Amino acid sequence: MNRRYPMVIISEEGEKWLHNGQMWMYKNNVVDLDDTIENGALVDIVTTKGDYMGTGFISKNSHITVRILSKDRNDRFDRDFFKRRIQFAYHFRKTLDEKNITNCRLVFGEADQLPGLTVDRYNDILVCQISSYGIEKLKDMLYELLLEVVREDGQDVKAIYERNDINVRTKEGLLLEKGYWKNDDLPTTTIIDENGIKLHVDVENGQKTGYFLDQKRNRVLLREMAHGKRVLDCFSHTGGFALNAAYGKAKMVVAVDVSQTALDQALENAKLNNLEDSISFVKADVFTYLDNCQKGKFDIIVLDPPAFTKSRRTIEHAYHGYKRINKKAIELLEKGGYLMTCSCSRFMETDNFEKMLRESAQETRRILKQVSVTQQNHDHPILWAMEKTAYLKFYIFQVL
Repeated sequence: MNRRYPMVIISEEGEKWLHNGQMWMYKNNVVDLDDTIENGALVDIVTTKGDYMGTGFISKNSHITVRILSKDRNDRFDRDFFKRRIQFAYHFRKTLDEKNITNCRLVFGEADQLPGLTVDRYNDILVCQISSYGIEKLKDMLYELLLEVVREDGQDVKAIYERNDINVRTKEGLLLEKGYWKNDDLPTTTIIDENGIKLHVDVENGQKTGYFLDQKRNRVLLREMAHGKRVLDCFSHTGGFALNAAYGKAKMVVAVDVSQTALDQALENAKLNNLEDSISFVKADVFTYLDNCQKGKFDIIVLDPPAFTKSRRTIEHAYHGYKRINKKAIELLEKGGYLMTCSCSRFMETDNFEKMLRESAQETRRILKQVSVTQQNHDHPILWAMEKTAYLKFYIFQVL
């Protein structure tokens, strides 16, 4: 092969991994690499026989040694290459949900073939997170291209805010930091419109990049079912599900969260939509609240907990946590009630989550009639060859 970049030689196991469509190469599959290669540099992945497998960014500190950009050896990784990738990601969102183009995930890392780059849009602010050393080295060019692509489509975007305060950056040898890129005096809050509901977003201090965009369509599913129903929103955070239930003319809505700050923000969102008289906000530990809840009080119970596990080492503990709240919710619902339940942890895999749900139904002597099974919103696309891009599981059941 014609050598373009320094080579990383991989094992036969690594070769099979890439043939199956994976876009990461782990340290344990590397046979040989030159220690003098600069961290974050582009490298060619080759087999022990010298066959080309792809080109990507090397990370000398992370267990993910190479994040692959392309498996086409004819690609030139210049400004035009990255602009095409960003345009491709942008047009994907615009095709699928143009009405929400001002509040969506524009780039979802590996799923958009831009490994280690996440970009969310909240009105005139793009919020970026970088988790790859190679992307960090190119960030000025990438930020310029992001602004260029959306502005060429006539979109009003003023600036980029960096939320590079995620712990995974330490594994890449990168600093934790946040703030505006090349701007200092712009506001860090805005009000988005999500399917007709107005929401405060704090890009500086909010969860993730400011808000949970990945449940957008799932919240609408609740809205469509809520009319005349008594709804309990557990782990309500800033009120996304509760607001949709109230917007859908629910008879009663109770939002429960342990964080007073989150509940205060949820109340502000309710006021923004003239729904403050339609929702009761309760500060409580959800486990305790469910234990003390009256059976038959609610027609719909929503369980949207934070990730109970962020590694494989704690899956068993997480399993028991999910099972406890799901069993209790199933017990509390009278015949014909509805359970909406989910997991946002990619380590709690679908088979394991469904096993937990079956056990919960069996042990409570109930039958779960499936209404729907969905995943994260489609602006968080899933690559079937990379299971790690699929993390959210969202189920609706009628309880019999």
